Amino acid sequence: MPLDQFFTRIEQSAAPAREILKPILSDPRVITLWALLVLISVGILWWDVRERNQALPSMMKGVWTLVVCYSGPFGLLLYWYGGRTQISHDSLWRRGVRSTAHCYSGCGAGEVVGVTLAQGILALTVGWVAAITFGFAYLFGYALTVGPLMQEGVAFKQAMLDALYSETPSITIMEVVAIGADLLLASGTHMGQPLFWMALVFSLSLGFLAAFPVNVLLVHAGVKEGMKNPAEMGGQGGASTAG
Repeated sequence: MPLDQFFTRIEQSAAPAREILKPILSDPRVITLWALLVLISVGILWWDVRERNQALPSMMKGVWTLVVCYSGPFGLLLYWYGGRTQISHDSLWRRGVRSTAHCYSGCGAGEVVGVTLAQGILALTVGWVAAITFGFAYLFGYALTVGPLMQEGVAFKQAMLDALYSETPSITIMEVVAIGADLLLASGTHMGQPLFWMALVFSLSLGFLAAFPVNVLLVHAGVKEGMKNPAEMGGQGGASTAG
């Protein structure tokens, strides 16, 4: 099947959902409500980190802040489930949540930068928007793994190989879903339209959901560590190891 026919079929299959979602995500009241929910969620996160979870490594504090900025109450729920030192016990599912959150924080930043630059500022065609956004997502995603590894003394070449091996499946699935959903919902929009931003945040959360089972499998197979158990971090404040 030619590639253009494949994409046409995907677009046709997504048409019913798009017809429902676009009016909702285009409503200025929705983006106002969402912004309020994000602010409240970030405030709760920061309060909890300051008052109850100072032991979390500084990098994970940043990771959870980005996750909540992207996904609001959903991101806060993920933090509450798997990221706090007060969790009753660790599990494969909680490790999968932390591993996905680590990937999500970097890839999400890359997607926001890519879509804003390629579509919002430069108004490029869909193909260029997708290519540039994928590039930024991989760049940011790998950087969030390579950087901490190098801080631990791992050589750049080995750190890059580790990142390629452990992060590529998660980044790829996450961004195929997230970028695809964003372009299906909001291609051709500009930064002054609520749909531009709401489609972006909606697609980011879809990307997390798509990548979560992949990360669970990678953690189960020993490809990824799943981040450290926050309940065992004690007074550590440094960067966590790769996801």
